[in-house]
Amino acid sequence: MNPARSAVALLFAINFVNYIDRYVASAVLPLIQAEFHVSDTAAGLVVSIFMVAYMVASPFTGVLGDRLPRRYLVAAGVGLWSLATAASGLATSFRQLLVARSFIGIGEAGFGAVSPTLISDLFPKERRGRMLAYFYVAIPVGSALGFLLGGFMGEHFGWRSAFFLAGAPGLLLAYLATRMHEPPRGAGDGVTKAEAKFDLKAALGLARNRSLVLTTLGMAAMTFALGGMASWMPTYLVRAKGLSLDQANTLFGGITVGAGLVGTFLGGWLGDVLQKRTRASYLLVSGVGMLLGVPFCWLGLVSDSQAVYAPAFFMAEVLLFLNTGPANAVLVNVVLPEIRATAIALAIFVYHLLGDVPSPILIGWLSDRSDLGAAIQASCLGAMTVSGVLYLLGMRTLAADQDRVLDTVARREREAVAAPALAPAAG
Repeated sequence: MNPARSAVALLFAINFVNYIDRYVASAVLPLIQAEFHVSDTAAGLVVSIFMVAYMVASPFTGVLGDRLPRRYLVAAGVGLWSLATAASGLATSFRQLLVARSFIGIGEAGFGAVSPTLISDLFPKERRGRMLAYFYVAIPVGSALGFLLGGFMGEHFGWRSAFFLAGAPGLLLAYLATRMHEPPRGAGDGVTKAEAKFDLKAALGLARNRSLVLTTLGMAAMTFALGGMASWMPTYLVRAKGLSLDQANTLFGGITVGAGLVGTFLGGWLGDVLQKRTRASYLLVSGVGMLLGVPFCWLGLVSDSQAVYAPAFFMAEVLLFLNTGPANAVLVNVVLPEIRATAIALAIFVYHLLGDVPSPILIGWLSDRSDLGAAIQASCLGAMTVSGVLYLLGMRTLAADQDRVLDTVARREREAVAAPALAPAAG
């Protein structure tokens, strides 16, 4: 296997473990609530406190990712969050559990900010939608295994055992990350002569990048919906549909892994194929998919028949996951190579701040005052609609923002090639 594909395979494996560790807590949330005697609002903190730490740490890890060797930041991140996952199983109080979950967020921030930039430097922009889709398919697969692992271990061996088992593989992956191939910054955009160095002025101007802003806000609304459903859906299936905890996690985990695989691969493929028709295809696929997912999600929530709600949730997740590769490819394509980790880190900060940090708590708060089904319906369907609209609005400026990056990189290359010829001869 060539170095580029080996690096993507390793990053996939790390992202896979990332999402197991992230969502195993949601799978055992009813057991944690029972042991520590906390309300739905407080239980939402188990997910949200992790996201708060992830969000706050991301801007710092993003700047580091544009200045330091990225493979070491990846290794440190996966090592830290794996130890913190195991430590979650040792918590003897609800407060200790929240502290351990916070350190998982800090570790994941180091990985999340730099991994897409590594892939963007390993492959040209014409293949980024698909290659990022391969990387991000670890999200549904890892999330699903987190639910399946948590549901089985929690029901048969207690919730603590799920954290111990989930945290173990990351330590080996941390070592392998230190030996991973790391390409030069900008290599995927054709940089061969001009070295891309961190540019503070360009970083400060990111808020004026309309495509970046609208895509980030679209991802925030999507993350609000996805994070809320991922946090509460197993509990919802237990309460509203009458399933056992193991059955709920098996059903939701199976739906997530199947729909996530189909949706993520399909979205990456469609985004790249439709580039021949429109250069805004990445946001077209993301926006249309999000809007089409709304009625399927609604049908799943209101139906009492598993023969109806299971396929409805499957279709909703397929359409929701279409945006995974394309939207992340947009974040990379509209930003100069030397500030990509910073841009992605800031995007992470924004879409968690507005997305899955508040949504688990908000849904828990609404549930305490009405019921869980109504809380999910009111919060998540509206967020999916907003996400789709924002993605479609971003199509108007996407081509111009991508051209600005390509023109700047090409100009630097010409200047770097011309510089030796203009230099005075020695002696």
